Amino acid sequence: MAEAFNRGSKRREQRYESLSRRRFLRGVGGACMALPMFPSIASRTALAGQSQPAPLRMAFFMIPNGVVQSNWWPTGGERDFQLGRTMEALEPLRQHIQIIAGLNHENATPGPDGPGDHARAGATYLTGARARKTAGRDIHCGISVDQLAAQALGHLTRFPSVELTCDEIHNSGSCDSGYACAYQYNLSWSSPTTPVTPEPNPRLAFERLFGTGKPEERKQSIVRRNQAQRSVLDFVLEDARTLGQQLGVHDRRKLDEYLTGIRAVERRIQNVEAIERIPDLDVPTPEGAPEEIGQRWDLMYDILTLAFQSDQTRVASLLLANDGSNIPYPQLGIQEGHHWLTHNHRIDDMLEKTVMIELYYMEHFARFVRKLRDTEDVDGRPMIDNVMLLYGAAIADGNRHTHYNLPALLVGGGSGKLNPGRFVDAGGVPMSNLFVTMLNHMGVPANSFGDSTAMLENI
Repeated sequence: MAEAFNRGSKRREQRYESLSRRRFLRGVGGACMALPMFPSIASRTALAGQSQPAPLRMAFFMIPNGVVQSNWWPTGGERDFQLGRTMEALEPLRQHIQIIAGLNHENATPGPDGPGDHARAGATYLTGARARKTAGRDIHCGISVDQLAAQALGHLTRFPSVELTCDEIHNSGSCDSGYACAYQYNLSWSSPTTPVTPEPNPRLAFERLFGTGKPEERKQSIVRRNQAQRSVLDFVLEDARTLGQQLGVHDRRKLDEYLTGIRAVERRIQNVEAIERIPDLDVPTPEGAPEEIGQRWDLMYDILTLAFQSDQTRVASLLLANDGSNIPYPQLGIQEGHHWLTHNHRIDDMLEKTVMIELYYMEHFARFVRKLRDTEDVDGRPMIDNVMLLYGAAIADGNRHTHYNLPALLVGGGSGKLNPGRFVDAGGVPMSNLFVTMLNHMGVPANSFGDSTAMLENI
């Protein structure tokens, strides 16, 4: 009996070892798809001595044109704060958020450079550096916090980082008072002279993560699947069934939920591609993206959720709209451009419309946060416990183009390193101080970053 028991134990050990090495579903034509991480395998690994079975992820989100200050900031104390109107959608999630006042970006201010606050804000937001005022090729800024983390940690995942945008791409020419467009349309910089162009097309972002092969092979795969009306899942279905038979009930449900999520995103992308464009709609829309910007945000948020679930990356950035964006919001009954509205707050109706737009942004972000809260991570906890998400901007008051007391919303538990559920005042320090803290929490030793003066303590 003991011998039979030992043989059974050995087979179980081999099964767990095989599953723990398994990162992809494989199928016909060389197809492969990244798998989510499974709690039972993580628990087994933890018993073998791994200290943190769930990875910590870090992501950055930028909103345009600042915020209406009176509606953004909470009132009350550190723990018993009352959310401002802009953040009402986060009320059920307040235990997962920190609202941080008193963060500045001095290098986004005019200084000797004069006009161009929107371009400077875009360039400074994740770098803490002052952009050289030029509309030519001699752009110069600084490495961004996400790319510094990606360079240190990127070897741990399939993609060192993922950069997305819900706006168009402009990497040449002048866009704001003599500043190159590259400053305004890129958040991430791999070096002071190299912006990392984000992906605006949800289909291409999806295919990069969940498609197969090299870029040209992925394009051919899209064409073949569209012609045959087949899903990317169809190519790995048999392997998914085989894997499902090896998993326990809990992990099998997790696999089903993950594959259902991938299929749901793919269907939405297919629906967008099937809709004929409205030629006279005066709203810049990236190719392959929904014309309604809220749908763009949701797609990109969902793609990021799946990327984190499958541990394909632990670092990401998403530009929700370029700083200075002047698109209207007809879905809200707003025909005026966002940027134009921010400079007409002396008119009550214009002020109210600006607030409605900011509420719209926050409602979609809250949907993303809820999804992370409701998605089980590899350690059995909600994924929201193992992320650090910074949502904000490098312009504070969009009417006056100020860069002090910036809107900053830090979301997540940071794998136990953050202290959410609070409204705190950092006291007027560089936002780069927060970046130093975030880098260290990610396991990237940093004493300084950008224009930092110290680590931001106790967040």
